[in-house]
Amino acid sequence: MIQEEVIEIVSKRMRLIRLEGELSQEEMSKILGLSKKTLVQIEKERTLASWNVIVTCVALFEQSEILQNGLGDEPLEVVRLVTFDTIEQPTMKTLGGKVWWKEVEKRGEFKLQQNMISQHFRIIDDANYRWFSSFEQEEAKLHLQMLERKSVKSE
Repeated sequence: MIQEEVIEIVSKRMRLIRLEGELSQEEMSKILGLSKKTLVQIEKERTLASWNVIVTCVALFEQSEILQNGLGDEPLEVVRLVTFDTIEQPTMKTLGGKVWWKEVEKRGEFKLQQNMISQHFRIIDDANYRWFSSFEQEEAKLHLQMLERKSVKSE
């Protein structure tokens, strides 16, 4: 997934996200920092939102079912991943991937999973903490091997 895809997915769902949050166009435009006229154009799919508006929307409405249906259960992770290419942060606790994820590989205490919507990969441990995310499967597999080796050495 690339930035343009995220922009298109979120822009096309902007009206539904607003309605889900029970917000008026005036309220939503103020929240996102754009004019009501621009929001109307986005909602009517005459234009796409800017990347800054998309990031703001995802950050503020990351629990939105509409966003989760478009980007997966962790829309903010998708935005970070599109922005930074990879994420290495073993501090983020996940729900374990029971709904949106399929397990690709397991090595020791670590699991490589793929999101069924965004198609990105992540590595989580047995306690469901995320250690790594990437759109590149081979990169994720190499990182999984590295984490397994480090884990075995520390035992």
